[in-house]
Amino acid sequence: MLAAVQGRLEVLGADHAVIGLGGISLRVQVPASAVAELGRPGGEVRLYTHLYVREDNLALYGFLRPEELSLFELLLTVSGIGPRAALALLSALPPDRLRAAIGGEDIDTLCRVPGIGRKTAGRLVLELKGKLAASAAGSPGREPDSEVISALTALGYSTAEAQLAVSSIKPSPDATLEDRILLALRYFTQRS
Repeated sequence: MLAAVQGRLEVLGADHAVIGLGGISLRVQVPASAVAELGRPGGEVRLYTHLYVREDNLALYGFLRPEELSLFELLLTVSGIGPRAALALLSALPPDRLRAAIGGEDIDTLCRVPGIGRKTAGRLVLELKGKLAASAAGSPGREPDSEVISALTALGYSTAEAQLAVSSIKPSPDATLEDRILLALRYFTQRS
């Protein structure tokens, strides 16, 4: 599985980047925010990636930050949301605003995204509101959370699973990184 790609930016399109690495060029679908931040062709870039595999489709999706990848993978868990719709959501709304729209049940904001109708927006809210409640309250991007997610993914859990485990941890200012990792691991044992 490809966790990230790093190489020379060869081509930058409206919704993709072609990255050259060791004689191979990979086409990576990226959100609009990444297109704006990647810079000019010729520079060195690094993208956190998700390889989407289906019978008739093999595509690589890339993000500048691990939390964007995590949110993309979480969006894919919603029935009826495929990678194109998830990418459209992340292209139209910054991650914090998307979390706030889902957590705040802001159907109108979600419906402004091309390809997202009222039914799909309602499904997003229904299936993800509880999972993103902590993020919508202002806890996304905290350093300990990203370290816990990194530790869990190093143990073999997907980024989406790690994000769910982290969101289940109750905030505690006294909890060390090790305590938070143990609490996240308990989430998985309690689900079994």
